[in-house]
Amino acid sequence: MTTQRGLRVAIMTDETGWHTRQLQRALRERGAEGRCLDLADCGIDSHASWHGLVLPGYGRDLPDAVLVRGIASGSFERVTKRLGVLHALREFGVPVYNDARAIERSVDKSMTSLLLHAAGIPVPLTWATESTAQAQRIVMRESAAGHALVLKPLFGSQGKGLQLVGLVNGEHRPLPSLETAYGSLAYLQRFVSPTTDPGFDWRVLVIGGRAVAAMRRVSGHWIHNVAQGARCEPAQLTPTLAQLAVGAAQALDMDYAGVDLIPSHSAPGGITVLEVNGVAAWQGLQRVTRFNIARAIVDDLLDRKLAVTRAAVPRRAQSA
Repeated sequence: MTTQRGLRVAIMTDETGWHTRQLQRALRERGAEGRCLDLADCGIDSHASWHGLVLPGYGRDLPDAVLVRGIASGSFERVTKRLGVLHALREFGVPVYNDARAIERSVDKSMTSLLLHAAGIPVPLTWATESTAQAQRIVMRESAAGHALVLKPLFGSQGKGLQLVGLVNGEHRPLPSLETAYGSLAYLQRFVSPTTDPGFDWRVLVIGGRAVAAMRRVSGHWIHNVAQGARCEPAQLTPTLAQLAVGAAQALDMDYAGVDLIPSHSAPGGITVLEVNGVAAWQGLQRVTRFNIARAIVDDLLDRKLAVTRAAVPRRAQSA
């Protein structure tokens, strides 16, 4: 399918590399331009244009679409401004893929767990509390019942900062200090014991409401992230995996998502959803997948998201 030439797509990213090159190549193949922008460099100037946004390289214009590849960490104020730019673009009729609302839901692991649970998607038992005393009681109770818990940073990624607490290898492991790495908040999930040796989980990629690829991440360690040394293996995309992954992406209203699932003896159907990634990396998955993932993302952005957004929310006419 051909695309009208001249479409300009802003790729929001705090770092350029393999993923942005893949996306830019796929956009060029569709006759579109992909310009990398850092949301940290975007701002607001109400005198600059009708819309008031400052987007380097776009002058008084807006991009035809935005593809979010990464948002740099920072202070609460800085992150709020960066997400505000994405919110504004959506309000001005620019399709944002994934938009700020979906990213907010997935970055906040507690909100992800809450929405998945409310949608009937199997997730491990989860707690989030600002009370250290309450968190300690949860850990003690779960430990007494024979369970380990995973303590996670609320906004963490790539398996960083994960710790096991509760009953671990037959010994009680207490809750560590929450003040620094965890922002004085306890986000806890009941540990899902591996069903095989070595253990594994699945990463399923959902694009435009359809599960398109899957892999197994295999590791002798209980953390299965590729960034933590897990190896990627091809995996059959079974109907159960596809249904759960699509349901998880829909629960968070995502255009595309990397859904992490793991075998579980206690979950209905034997599989539970661990996390949903709204800015999913796919380099490892691409190594075990035949079709071009970046091209599939770009096709969905241009053929579905852009068309639907333009039909539903015509962009306001830009003034001189």
